[in-house]
Amino acid sequence: MFSYCTDPSTLEGLTWLSCYLSTGKHMAFYLSFLTVIALLLITAPVALLFGFAGASAARSRFLPLSLLGKTYTAIVRGVPDIAFFMFFVIALDQAFEYLRHKVKCPDWSEPIRQGSDFVVCTQAKLPLSTSPQWVHEVYGFSLAVLTFSIVFGAFAANVLYGAMRAVPHAQLETAEAYGMTSRQTFWRILVPQMWIFALPGLSNLWMILVKATPLLFLLGVEDIVYWARELGGTKTARFSDYPHGNWHAIYFFGLLVFYLMLTSVSERIFKRITRRLSHGQATAAGEAQRKAAQ
Repeated sequence: MFSYCTDPSTLEGLTWLSCYLSTGKHMAFYLSFLTVIALLLITAPVALLFGFAGASAARSRFLPLSLLGKTYTAIVRGVPDIAFFMFFVIALDQAFEYLRHKVKCPDWSEPIRQGSDFVVCTQAKLPLSTSPQWVHEVYGFSLAVLTFSIVFGAFAANVLYGAMRAVPHAQLETAEAYGMTSRQTFWRILVPQMWIFALPGLSNLWMILVKATPLLFLLGVEDIVYWARELGGTKTARFSDYPHGNWHAIYFFGLLVFYLMLTSVSERIFKRITRRLSHGQATAAGEAQRKAAQ
């Protein structure tokens, strides 16, 4: 990046460090922080949608739909995250390729399953081998978002289901007595009030999601943990222009600071949201606000 970085062997001190920290790999390392933040910002609302759908299905009076919602939460919550990530992404990727294979290669005569190999025609591969690198990266990131959303959506469904049950039933009965339909009662009475009961569980779930982002490397995404391991390892002059010893402790300390800052900011945001949602609610926080206003 800098003009004086043409010959690293002649550099010393801060000049050497400035060149070392501006290499292409370090630029990828810095961008990986944005990858983690993008994953969190996209996954959180998508997981919340999965959770809302699962919770709504679980409390449905239609038995098959209720069983579907409860089965989703029970199965996904019961499987260890690391096992789910290692199995589900492969299965999902193969499912997409299988569907494309059936559409694009209907005359294919060879078996798709050949021992432990999964073989589809070239046109059905996702992404195509001729696709640019950014397409491969976006595809891998999209699979990661979908996988994280399904896993944490199951936990969110359990939280939202409990929050829906926490809303005083008398209020729902009063709404029906005033002539509201079940749908109107759900959207106008139940949903607006359930968030204050769900927020403590959702805030904990957000923190767990933040701590789970290092699992991105299992999904083939070059995240901050991948680059910290790559850059922090011992580099000799034979394999690197910037040789150094084992710096894993330094890089992982940087990750520690990053995650602590992220969780600290998250806690402050959730406190503000809790204060806002507690206004006018029949909760301890809402009662404290009423007394403070008197």
